[in-house]
Amino acid sequence: MSDKIQMPSSGGGIVRYFDDYKSKIEFAPIVVVIAIIVIILLEIYLNMRY
Repeated sequence: MSDKIQMPSSGGGIVRYFDDYKSKIEFAPIVVVIAIIVIILLEIYLNMRY
């Protein structure tokens, strides 16, 4: 007789959740890049003023 406990096998971490959900709000990659650049320039401007 063995003292080992066998756990049931599972597929944890293998499920692909991104196929099930589609966001209602989407941005093109160029919009995100431009927004980041604008925020960086705004931060630089505000740090130079004060």
